[in-house]
Amino acid sequence: MTLYRLEQKSGILHGTMMCIMNERNKNITLKTIMQLARGFDMTLLEFLDDKLFTEKNIDLD
Repeated sequence: MTLYRLEQKSGILHGTMMCIMNERNKNITLKTIMQLARGFDMTLLEFLDDKLFTEKNIDLD
């Protein structure tokens, strides 16, 4: 899937997506995560069910 298509399916604005992709946005909201999941045709639980989202991989500071 292209980034453009993900933006279209998720409803995330291009500028916001660029901030996420360039790691300039470190504080992504739950709403944005839900939009990303929707863009990938996944439930929120399916999207978060990955070892990438374990506590040791998330910077909580």
